[in-house]
Amino acid sequence: MPDDETQTQTLNRGSAARTPAGPPAPELAATAEAPAPWLLRLIAVGLVLAAVNLRPAITSLGALLEEVREGLHMSGSLAGVLTSVPPLCFAVFGVMAPRLARRFSPGAVVCAGLAAIAAGLVVRPYIGSTAGFLAASALALMGIAVSNILMPVIVKRWFPDRVGTMTGLYSMALALGTALAAAVTVPLTGAMGGNWQSGLAVWAVLAALAVLPWIVLVRDRTPAPGTPVPGPAAARPADAPTLRITRSRTAWGLACFFGLQATAAYITMGWMPQIFRDAGVSAGTAGVLLAVTMAMGVPLAFVIPRVAARLKQQGPIVVVLGFCGLIGYGGLYLAPAAGAWVWALLLGVANCAFPLALTMIGMRSRTGAGVVRLSAFAQSTGYLLSIPGPLLVGVLYQHSGGWGLPIALMAGLMIPQMVAGVLAGRDRTIEDEC
Repeated sequence: MPDDETQTQTLNRGSAARTPAGPPAPELAATAEAPAPWLLRLIAVGLVLAAVNLRPAITSLGALLEEVREGLHMSGSLAGVLTSVPPLCFAVFGVMAPRLARRFSPGAVVCAGLAAIAAGLVVRPYIGSTAGFLAASALALMGIAVSNILMPVIVKRWFPDRVGTMTGLYSMALALGTALAAAVTVPLTGAMGGNWQSGLAVWAVLAALAVLPWIVLVRDRTPAPGTPVPGPAAARPADAPTLRITRSRTAWGLACFFGLQATAAYITMGWMPQIFRDAGVSAGTAGVLLAVTMAMGVPLAFVIPRVAARLKQQGPIVVVLGFCGLIGYGGLYLAPAAGAWVWALLLGVANCAFPLALTMIGMRSRTGAGVVRLSAFAQSTGYLLSIPGPLLVGVLYQHSGGWGLPIALMAGLMIPQMVAGVLAGRDRTIEDEC
């Protein structure tokens, strides 16, 4: 099938052929010219750097969770609360992203979000109390939350003819940052004298670097490609329908799919190293195994969105990823240490439901405004649904004394994830249902 760019060019040629010569029709709004190439390149670089910083705050903590628990005197249940903080913050603060983006521009909000990530990461290890650690983590996660929501929005706004390609690019960068933090946090901590505070705080440097390209975009008001320019022709029609997204089955299916894949992802990032450590694997190797799981998203996060964008229905991809997850969890249950590398690879494939969900967000609406609404709804609702998962795993682990019940829970959640993903992957848009 032709790629996104070819399809867009074909549609443009067809539209030009059908447009009669002479002055433009009064109902057609003038649109902005293509932005400068340097601006698009800067936005692409900013997307990549922002994406790299959207998970180290979480996976670096997962690699050192045992040390943090001992240093702050946490119980297993309280550690479960800690691993539930990311989806809680994503659900609460993600709702704010569309309103903030309308008021300050998406670029300005992402810039502020990255600054919040850097501030939270540099402060949280040194506060010295569980409450302070949670508060500083929430600050960093607030920055991650708004950036999470706005990544698909920025792609749709600035790269409307390359949604699959750009989604794959920043998804690959996100997976790279996730894997990097999981792999090198333990060795970095050892190199810095075994101090877990320094091992966590070092990731603030990467976040601070990511702020730089977005500073240029804070005051940028260049209209996105195809955006109506101000004037009567660009006015919103009085009879334009209001998008009531809660009436869309596709939106709800996408929210549930997003929430269930997020549940699996945060359980994996928060607890998988501990599962391997309890099975007799060393701390360094357990961190590398988590890194392998996350690193699977580097190539696949670039390939899957491109493939998904060319398919009318994404259900088959959902099912394949789900079965990889079921096999991986089965292996963790039966032989966690003996087949550790295989289970890590399979769970890494299953975790690629995240870039698939982001791609479907961009495909399930016909307009940029619809993508903003759908991204906020699907991600905020999804993260809200994912909050109990990591907490429940911590409680089951503490009270059962082993990983049998928690792993069974993880495997069981893959079934509704596949059902919701097939529903969300149908060839329709939310405008058809609202």
